[in-house]
Amino acid sequence: MTVAVLRSRGRRIPLLIVAVGVATALRLLVGAPTPAASPSAGLLFGAVLMAAVVVAGSGVGPATWSGVIVGIVGGAALVAVALVGLPAITVGPRASAATFWWWVPLVSLIALSEELVLRGVLFSALSHEFGDALAVVATAALFAVIHLPLYGLGAMPVDLCVGVFLGALRVASGGVAAPAAAHVLADLATGWLP
Repeated sequence: MTVAVLRSRGRRIPLLIVAVGVATALRLLVGAPTPAASPSAGLLFGAVLMAAVVVAGSGVGPATWSGVIVGIVGGAALVAVALVGLPAITVGPRASAATFWWWVPLVSLIALSEELVLRGVLFSALSHEFGDALAVVATAALFAVIHLPLYGLGAMPVDLCVGVFLGALRVASGGVAAPAAAHVLADLATGWLP
């Protein structure tokens, strides 16, 4: 199968979903018994997702400064929700002064790779075929499913809501910069919350 065939919109959707499934399975396998806290599992997960983005081609939408600003505001909103006491948002790996030098780039890679796949190329393909509403719902559902084995069923409703919020940022901004900035900021900030 050639790269041109893989990049056709109709074929990208199932291939991207499979790539996300493979990345998630590898993360669980390599990181067992605690895949959310495993740096090597997180790095492999991010690398597989980034490879899927490269193979799938363009479709992430424009990266604009206005999108980054919208994302920073969105990320601040997610952090505010975590601060008022929704612990399901803060169940991910925790940061410490000793791990800061590798934790920040790793968490940023994971969040960015998830956004480039989900609200980037997959969202674009779904939106083109089925419209924005289905793209928001489908990418939010996939976002929640990939976090299910990491954080459990209790976090799934929150992950689903966060996925819808990130999808709405994609629609509002027209590109992946806003959800990517929001996701990275929220993950980094909530990793330091008590």
